Amino acid sequence: MKQLDWYFDFISPFAYLQHELLARAQMTESLHYHPVLFASLLNHWDNKGPAEIPPKRQWTFEHCVWLARKHGISLRMLPEHPFNPLPLLRLCLVLGSSAAVVSRLFSFVWQDGHLPTQTGHWQALLAELQVTPAMLDTPEIKQMLRLNGEKAIAAGVFGVPTTVVDGRCFWGLDSTDMLQAYLNGDDFFNSPDLLAARKMPYGLQRKITEKT
Repeated sequence: MKQLDWYFDFISPFAYLQHELLARAQMTESLHYHPVLFASLLNHWDNKGPAEIPPKRQWTFEHCVWLARKHGISLRMLPEHPFNPLPLLRLCLVLGSSAAVVSRLFSFVWQDGHLPTQTGHWQALLAELQVTPAMLDTPEIKQMLRLNGEKAIAAGVFGVPTTVVDGRCFWGLDSTDMLQAYLNGDDFFNSPDLLAARKMPYGLQRKITEKT
């Protein structure tokens, strides 16, 4: 099995949904988990997240609820979104970013509907996982998270979730079947159509004007 580097942030419902689908396909054992701060990717690529554009934000959550229903995946809306995912990302790193840890933290957010800002729920989770708040605040853990972000950017990752395999990026929940086809050796990935898509020349580019 090829090495699959999976970049994700617990803030993303699409990352949660994809993880559930990859688990059903028995692919999580092949994943190397890399928690990253989605906001740092947005800043690097000068992009906005879906939650920062009001109509896109509403559509995103409506679509996620639909996809969860379609695939029979439990999904609960949060008290608020966006939220600060840093405590969850650091907790994941402290515990080694294993498949079981990632699954537990996703369920804390997207199945139970909890956030790190909910003190009682958060303290109960830390107690369950035998982690103290001080363990999340070490220079080593912060540096690990920064390095994950740098590796993601170097690999061309611009959003979450993204799976990187053989230098190729498969971004988003809707790339799951494309990823599986690639791993199964689909001839499409050597086709003229894909080569033409990868070499599409730039045309007119939008001019960004400052608001007055």
